[in-house]
Amino acid sequence: MPERETIIRARKDAEEGKAPSTQAGEFVREEIHHVREGKHGVSNPKQAIAIGLSKARKAGVKLAPPRKGTASAQKESRRHRSTRSRTSAKRSRATTKALKREGRSAASHRALSRQARTAARRRSTSSRSQAARKAARTRAARRRARR
Repeated sequence: MPERETIIRARKDAEEGKAPSTQAGEFVREEIHHVREGKHGVSNPKQAIAIGLSKARKAGVKLAPPRKGTASAQKESRRHRSTRSRTSAKRSRATTKALKREGRSAASHRALSRQARTAARRRSTSSRSQAARKAARTRAARRRARR
């Protein structure tokens, strides 16, 4: 269950008209904090991101479904097939226990930096520069709004 603060921050982003990925970023951020504070571990940065995105989807952020073929995609499709039933206590405990056995270093600055770099490398040059231009535009708009 996401923390109340995270949901409030994500809703604020939605009201400001920010992209669903920005709203979901709050949930990913929360998940990384959980790993860093030792609540549980993850095997790699992608797993922390996947858990955060899954929480965002459950909270109602209008994100695209996970990519086909991934483990989270299979879980998500199963989950949304018919009326959602609650996860059994046994399964929930097993998942939590498995996560607690995982390491904590996957949420380190170094690991996240490496993940961001490889994700960026997979994108085309034009896609990256377009994102940079958009960031500059929204940054300028925010600066004007603050005055």
